[in-house]
Amino acid sequence: QVLLAESGGGSVQAGGSLRLSCQGSRYIYCRSDMKWYRQAPGKKREFVSVINRDGSTRYAESVKDRFTISRDSGQNTVYLQLNSLKPEDTAMYYCNWDVDCWGSDRQRTGNYWGQGTQVTVSS
Repeated sequence: QVLLAESGGGSVQAGGSLRLSCQGSRYIYCRSDMKWYRQAPGKKREFVSVINRDGSTRYAESVKDRFTISRDSGQNTVYLQLNSLKPEDTAMYYCNWDVDCWGSDRQRTGNYWGQGTQVTVSS
């Protein structure tokens, strides 16, 4: 089991910024692709960004050049910097980790979701 906990959401005006964090349990023999998704009321959950275990990143077109994903050196916390926020960015933001483990931690391999953190952007 890998537990994920998001934080950093809140309410801001359009043009403002927030920094989301997702901290996970750290295991020596695990590496993860770390993703962010979001879900607005009445809409499907959509991909926002990913930072892979090799450090490569990818963004949804709607957030490219405004959001930045990063992680700490210990690879147990992923961040999402949200800049130039728009009302259409309002959603619950979830982190999602694809965890690959080996050795004594191999039973922890799997896909995990956090509980979400709310971002609300007013015009």
